[in-house]
Amino acid sequence: MLRRASDRRRKYQAVQVFRRCKYQVSGSASIRRTQMTFSLKSSAFGDGGRIPAKYTPDEDDLSPPLEWSDPPVGTKSFALVVEDPDAPSGTFHHWGLYNIMGERTLLPEGIGHGAKTNAKTNAKTSAKTKTERLGKGINDFGEPRYHGPAPPKGHGTHHYHFKLAALDVESLSRAPEMSVADIWKSAEKHMLGQAELIGIYSR
Repeated sequence: MLRRASDRRRKYQAVQVFRRCKYQVSGSASIRRTQMTFSLKSSAFGDGGRIPAKYTPDEDDLSPPLEWSDPPVGTKSFALVVEDPDAPSGTFHHWGLYNIMGERTLLPEGIGHGAKTNAKTNAKTSAKTKTERLGKGINDFGEPRYHGPAPPKGHGTHHYHFKLAALDVESLSRAPEMSVADIWKSAEKHMLGQAELIGIYSR
């Protein structure tokens, strides 16, 4: 009887230890899941969704509204590029901006046709006003502006990667323009984090 009671006691203790370990592991996983991550989104389309024709040369060719949250600590500026890796000749660069000030959390619709803002970044930032001199990327059309999705007809679905880099410098370059490819090469040297949004389009 004493031996059976001892065995039952050991089994009970083993079960309690297992339950405590399981709780600790699941608790840690829960904490990890609740940690915020640097993310990029658009009110015009969801991640993996179709980009409306309004944001392509088929209609108005406006740059879509973009918004981001939870950049890494120490972020001083941002750089943005848009590229199509499904282009027939290889990755094609559609748009680029740099020297986006670190206080900013959004880019309004149509900003791809401008190079300078002189207003509050948005309602979520401090009340102070800054003059922001956005550097413009020269896309692969040879234009210093946004040029939306324009895949060849019948070429299938193309994926457009909107990539936002959080940087540890306030100014990536003093040059007013640089190629979109060079923007990203320079950004990689100062990158604290990256957020990405993918949209699709076909003709």
